Amino acid sequence: MRYVVGFLRFWYDFVVGDDWRIALSVVAAIGLTAVVVSWGISAWWLMPVAVVVILLSSLRRAVSAGE
Repeated sequence: MRYVVGFLRFWYDFVVGDDWRIALSVVAAIGLTAVVVSWGISAWWLMPVAVVVILLSSLRRAVSAGE
């Protein structure tokens, strides 16, 4: 059982890492991309925009926490 718990802890740490907000934002962006594609709209541009927005948001939180 401890191997299973260790395996699940590894994957949690690998996916979530230090900031759960980034992981949740990436999952939301992937979901939004899937929804837009299901509507028949080309959504190749959505993930790069989401990455920039997520990065800027994370950077702003990090800078404001340092003050």
